[in-house]
Amino acid sequence: MTAPTPTGSTIIPCLRYRDARAAIAWLERAFGFTAQAVYAEGDIVYHAQLVYGAGMIMLGSVDNGGAWGKLVVQPDEVGGRETQSACVIVADPDAHYARAVAAGAELAIDIADQDYGGRGYACRDLEGHLWWFGSYDPWQAETGAP
Repeated sequence: MTAPTPTGSTIIPCLRYRDARAAIAWLERAFGFTAQAVYAEGDIVYHAQLVYGAGMIMLGSVDNGGAWGKLVVQPDEVGGRETQSACVIVADPDAHYARAVAAGAELAIDIADQDYGGRGYACRDLEGHLWWFGSYDPWQAETGAP
């Protein structure tokens, strides 16, 4: 995967988990993330950074005492729905799919070739957050934009 060089801003999805330590271990095992930094005390994760290639997510415990956590609800509190999700570009979506399914990821949309290009699938993690993994890379795609 070739990642663009940030030129002033980068977007990093942020998530909350009831058991953030278990989520970190699961995200590493199921999706291939690597913990870059974890600031925690006991079972409470105040802030963690997980990387995948040139991408990153940040996460923390639901009840970590911070103001941000009071603004976020968990998927099971709103009928399993999401108002946003992370999209991760992967080099081999079939291998990634097999790894995620083997680790217990709940499929939301089965793996398939996409009309707009690439191949991908959607799944939920151990606490119900929705993820999209696929090979379509909008940084490399012909968009027809000027």
